[in-house]
Amino acid sequence: MTGAALRVLVAEDEPFNLKRLARLLREAGCEVVAELEDGPSVLDWLARGEAVDALFLDIQMPGLTGLDVSADLPRPCPVVFVTAYAEHAVRAFEQAAVDYLLKPVTAERLAASLQRLRAQVQAGARNGRDPVSGPSGPSRFPVKAGEGVVLVDLAKTTHFVFEEDAVWAFAGERLRTTWKTLAEAEAALGSRVVRGHRHLLIRPEAVVGVKIGDSGRLKVRLAGGTELEVSRGAAPGLKARLGLG
Repeated sequence: MTGAALRVLVAEDEPFNLKRLARLLREAGCEVVAELEDGPSVLDWLARGEAVDALFLDIQMPGLTGLDVSADLPRPCPVVFVTAYAEHAVRAFEQAAVDYLLKPVTAERLAASLQRLRAQVQAGARNGRDPVSGPSGPSRFPVKAGEGVVLVDLAKTTHFVFEEDAVWAFAGERLRTTWKTLAEAEAALGSRVVRGHRHLLIRPEAVVGVKIGDSGRLKVRLAGGTELEVSRGAAPGLKARLGLG
């Protein structure tokens, strides 16, 4: 990322604030790749797989709030929340936001936020992560076994879930991996897995069927019979990986 402009998406339902923040970002050296006015438009844009380094999301937006969008991202992406309401800060940082900007945003405060963003994006690049597709990923992964680890074939695994402060693999049985977060698992496995929702990774080749559930969300049936619900934001990306358009 050294020398490259940060590619950022801005979402804000008030046109004046949207144009102002986009202008400040450009003046700070960023490339504004999209200017959107509601949450569903953000998820639709991200589902197309276009390159972006960070999202600047207003919290109060029609359709889906910025917090809803952050919880439903189809792929990992650093988020900065922008709002007039300080009381949302706790929830913002619970969702691992890079920063939280209060309106009216100043150039000085934005510069500090961009410094944090650049550091995070550069760290991701050093770890071999691509902001869009990621590496192809290994065919095996480590799980805990007594005082050591054993390597499990990814081909025998249907999905990964983050629960009980650990990442668990499902490969005929529930196995505790060595990863501490789902983001670590996703970075290691790359394009061999796809997000189902913020706590779920699915191996696309393990999907044997799909349908629309009672909630209106996509449900997938995995080899072995397990059925899982997919988030609104993740559904387009998973369907694309399955060749369903």
